[in-house]
Amino acid sequence: MDIKTFRELIGWTRDLHAHLARCLSHCSTRNEEERARALLDYLATHESEIERIVNEFERQADTNALETRVYDYLSHHPIKTHRTCDEPYAKLDFNGICREVFDFHDQIIDLYQTLVEKAEIPEAKELLESLLTMELNESKRLARQVGRMDDL
Repeated sequence: MDIKTFRELIGWTRDLHAHLARCLSHCSTRNEEERARALLDYLATHESEIERIVNEFERQADTNALETRVYDYLSHHPIKTHRTCDEPYAKLDFNGICREVFDFHDQIIDLYQTLVEKAEIPEAKELLESLLTMELNESKRLARQVGRMDDL
């Protein structure tokens, strides 16, 4: 996707979370390991919630910030994800699934951190900082919940 504005960036991020949620949910019935299936179900629900939160950012954000042009960052550092969902999570164990999902979130966090550093317009910087804070908090919450699942 060719992202030109912050509105498109937010939409793209929302779509990534939605796609990941669908892929995790799809794979949850195909994984042979019970713990992995439970993890995939939880992660799918969590990603759907992040999709909803990101959608609210787009709905409530300042129009000027949303229409601000994005620096050409994505073409140089695309986020790596299983865009086709050829059941990659169905073949991974609990720890492999965790590594993949946390890597996905780390890439989004890195993207937002880089864009915050480049933002020149205060409204755009504030929007990016809010998105970054949300992603960081959700990643921490996810780590806590997965850690609890791993303890069981």
